[in-house]
Amino acid sequence: MFSGYTLLILIIITGIIYSVAARKLTFAAALTGGVVAYGVFIGAGFTGIAMMTTFFILGSAATSFQQNKKQAFTIAEERKSGRTTGQVLANAGVGGIAGLLVLLYPQLTHLLVLMMAASFASATADTLSSELGTVYGKRFYNIISLKPDQRGLDGVISLEGTLTGIAGSCVIAVIYAIGFGWDLNLIWIVVAGTIGNLSDSVMGSLLERKHYIGNNTVNFLNTLIAALVMLLLYFI
Repeated sequence: MFSGYTLLILIIITGIIYSVAARKLTFAAALTGGVVAYGVFIGAGFTGIAMMTTFFILGSAATSFQQNKKQAFTIAEERKSGRTTGQVLANAGVGGIAGLLVLLYPQLTHLLVLMMAASFASATADTLSSELGTVYGKRFYNIISLKPDQRGLDGVISLEGTLTGIAGSCVIAVIYAIGFGWDLNLIWIVVAGTIGNLSDSVMGSLLERKHYIGNNTVNFLNTLIAALVMLLLYFI
């Protein structure tokens, strides 16, 4: 009979092999993803792994979808086959940190797992809204000025992309609920994920477009903001 850790190791090894073979991640990034997955498992068990895996699957599918159409609106770095270690940490690092913190503060497990879920909800929302919004969006606006702006630029949003992002947060929230129970936290995860996603666009418009910070920093901060929003909501 497989133990939980044996199954985890098999899942991680399978994920590494697939990610590299399918050119979804570089080899170093795949190894990093395995380490992050272990941290996630420590905090949230297989429900955490399911949230992280769902983000990866949905994000990879959205990135690959109608790539030719999106190439006209994205920079060359975004079209590389295989995400880097930095990109893995930017999107999943907060979730991994939250999981590891459970070891230090086991009495805060419930809160830390909620913060983890919020970070994955934001990462999923950001990826889906960016990748699919570019394809299906009809009108594009700068999130700061709310004036029409160019599709694909940092800080530019569309109604279709925003709604797709909310749907992505809902998927992560449902996975959390399946593992830990159906309660009001499901809504708070969606709220935190959506705020994190919108903060990504705000930082994109104010900071990334002006080259003050890079995309990886923006992605890490939006997941961190989502986790902190969940922290605030938890005590309301």
